[in-house]
Amino acid sequence: MRRFLTLASMVSALMIAGCEGEKSSPPPAPFALTAEAIGRYCGMNVLEHAGPKGQVILDAKVGEPIWFSSARDTLAFTMLPEEPKDFAAVYVSDMGKAPSWEKPGAKNWIDAKKAFYVIGSALRSGMGADEAVPFSTREAADIFAGENGGKVVSFEEVPRDYVLGGGETQKPNDSAPVSEQEDVKGHEHG
Repeated sequence: MRRFLTLASMVSALMIAGCEGEKSSPPPAPFALTAEAIGRYCGMNVLEHAGPKGQVILDAKVGEPIWFSSARDTLAFTMLPEEPKDFAAVYVSDMGKAPSWEKPGAKNWIDAKKAFYVIGSALRSGMGADEAVPFSTREAADIFAGENGGKVVSFEEVPRDYVLGGGETQKPNDSAPVSEQEDVKGHEHG
């Protein structure tokens, strides 16, 4: 019996060490954005859209990432139950290092789970929807929010309904969601 317990203890220790070894291996490096990148949800060239982009690498051995035309679409992929959950890495554009909103950069990626996001800002994604604008530092996110409105949140704090529910946000002094206000402003009632 004692031999069995010793063997079981050794097997358990090896399993734990194996799991720890897997967790300590670094994630695969992000891919540079190229003209061949096609957005997962829009089916369009990612470079045709302004604002932050994203990429998900499902397996470190896979030759290409899954590309997204917006950071918000990237977050949606991580939340949708029908999408794979075995991510090797998830990256979003670091907009603090982007040349401009129109040209968010090809190599300025940050781990999506470590980013600070500005939600509800005045700027829209390349597809015209609300965006979750990522930054590598809280300071850069605060500056952007000060200039463009919105609220700074961490990856864990990004509201699920903001990402999956149409991205409706409230303006600070308005009671109706932005989408309803735009609908009212764009139509005449009579």
